[in-house]
This record gives sequence, C-alpha cells and structure tokens, in this order.
Amino acid sequence: MLRALLDRLPDQEIDSHLLADEGEVVIDLVRHHGIVFWKPIAEVVGTAVLWILALVGPIQLGWLFIVGGLGLLLHAAYLAMRERRDVFVVTNMRVFRATGVFSVRIATMPITRILDITVEKPLLGRMLGYGHFIFESAAQAQGLRHIRYIGDPDARDLTIQRVVQRSGLRGRTIEQRLLEGS
Repeated sequence: MLRALLDRLPDQEIDSHLLADEGEVVIDLVRHHGIVFWKPIAEVVGTAVLWILALVGPIQLGWLFIVGGLGLLLHAAYLAMRERRDVFVVTNMRVFRATGVFSVRIATMPITRILDITVEKPLLGRMLGYGHFIFESAAQAQGLRHIRYIGDPDARDLTIQRVVQRSGLRGRTIEQRLLEGS
C-alpha cells in the first residue's frame, strides 16, 4: 500500500538532462532504499495521535491538535517527496544526482573523473539491503561525494565498475588481451 502511494508522487525529469544527441543512455536509475521513509511514516503516526487527542482531549485545545497534526502531515508529505525525488543516475557517459522538490539541483560527474568508489554497509544496512557510496574524484568539492541509502549497493557498484570498464578508462582485462593476441 505504501509503495502504491509513493508511486503516485511526481518523479524527477531525468530524460531532459540526458545528452541524447551524443548517445547517452541511462544504465541505472537509483532511488533511495525504503528505510528513508521511516521519518515521514513516524510523522503520519504522530498526526494520527494528535487528531485522536483532538477528539478525546480537552475541547479547548482541540483546534491546536488539529492544526498541529495538519502541520505535521504537511511536513511528512514534504519529506516523502524530497526522498522520492532524490535520484542517482548512472549513464554510459557520467553519473549524476537530481535532487529537490520545489527547485532542482543536478550534480554531475563524468565517468572519467571517478577514481574510486567506497561502499559502506552499516550493520542495519546489511540486514535490510542498503548502503552508502563515497566517490573519490579529482575534484573533491562536488555534490556527488556521498550518496546515502542506496538499495543493493554491491550490484550498483558492479554496474558503475562495468560502465567505467566499457568506456575504456581502465586497463584491458586479461581476457581482452588474450583475445587481441590470438
């Protein structure tokens, strides 16, 4: 049921940021793991508690509980939208991250600039299937250094490594060298 509600939220417009005339295609579009929605869910539960208090609590404070619950519900909706619209995209040319609810921020790193990727998997992340990426690049001050709460981080890391390898930025594999020698 929660997934159906989240699917109704508007998505980030990724296609408009692709260099289609240069042949750029999306390899992987990564959303945050579902664990990031714990705070909006907790706020919705808090809203329900406040509205119940409005019904059973002191009548003079009922309006306060209703207004407080409405404010909490709006904040929960904003948090859910913010997490839903924070996407990490791997293309055949670059990686980029699109964030923002009311305004959009795009942080881009060409595949050629990726020097190293560290995958952190905390204990809870290992149990629930999420992790965090830390990108090392030639330019350290950029918006793609930390990407948090990525579902199935090992598979996503392999995807990025494959894209980097196919782009010819790393040395040829042993198999490629053997095939060229025959």
